[in-house]
Amino acid sequence: MPTNLIILIVVIGVAAAIALVAFIIYRIMRPKLKEDKPSDEQILQDEMNRVLQDVDDPETAKQISDYKEDE
Repeated sequence: MPTNLIILIVVIGVAAAIALVAFIIYRIMRPKLKEDKPSDEQILQDEMNRVLQDVDDPETAKQISDYKEDE
């Protein structure tokens, strides 16, 4: 019985040490992870710039402008 208790205590101690190291690594890495994430506004602006394109044709630009004015 005492050997089983010692083994159980060692296993719990090792698991606790692993959990403590993982928690410390998480706390150290957390500020770096927040810095890399762009804001929602920046994501939206990047997506709008990717999808929308400037109109080079003057006639098409005039039609778009007229359509916006009619609305």
